[in-house]
Amino acid sequence: MAPDAPRTGRKKLSASKSNGFSDKAPALEQEEEHCDGERGGNNSITRLLKDPNLDHRSDCYEDVQSDYHPALFSALERFLPPQFLNLSRDVKLQTLNQIVSRYAPRADRSRVLCQREFRERILKDYQPLHKELYTLNPERFFVQTFIDAVNENTEESFKRILSEPSPGVYTFDMFQQGFCELLINEVENFEKWVDATKLNVMRPNTMNKYGVVLDDFGFESMLDKLMINFVKPLASVLWYCSFISRCWWLNS
Repeated sequence: MAPDAPRTGRKKLSASKSNGFSDKAPALEQEEEHCDGERGGNNSITRLLKDPNLDHRSDCYEDVQSDYHPALFSALERFLPPQFLNLSRDVKLQTLNQIVSRYAPRADRSRVLCQREFRERILKDYQPLHKELYTLNPERFFVQTFIDAVNENTEESFKRILSEPSPGVYTFDMFQQGFCELLINEVENFEKWVDATKLNVMRPNTMNKYGVVLDDFGFESMLDKLMINFVKPLASVLWYCSFISRCWWLNS
């Protein structure tokens, strides 16, 4: 029996200094990890920062055709080392693509592709029952007490509408009854359309045989505005420390 092939060690490269930026990615601290018989050639990994740069405003990647959601690139951009932040979007996108492609499981990538095709089919053929639901309308969606609290945007204004049945758990009135009924009708209409077209619904997760993802049939833009304009102010006031450290992606 032949002896096991020796394993190579790790080699770290120090960052090089530059007086300016170019369209080429700067030399970063990188790791080269490979074992004989496992990988061919050198596989370098660009290392992201441990914490995001909260002051950096990420580029928009909505027009990018990719296997991954555009918001992922905007979020990860904040973890790039400072040398990258002033480079062109194309250079940053190339780097982020390499990172994501290396670590994303093949099953996840396949699901993203299936989901894209699934959404394209729906947006092309599905006829909404209540089109007014797809555009955020605060006066028709929310109860007045919630609107007033968001407009005032203070800890006191939010606490006036909140109940705290358990520490850190809050309840409050947010949506009007009429909006909830219309939304349920829309979901039921979508389910009927799916049954009629024999289209397999992509459920919220692989363990869920029921339910739908609202983003899949046109609610993505409305829900993004809901999160940014109404949920974000509430979260930033009540859970400021946690919000800053964990919910920074809402700004991207």
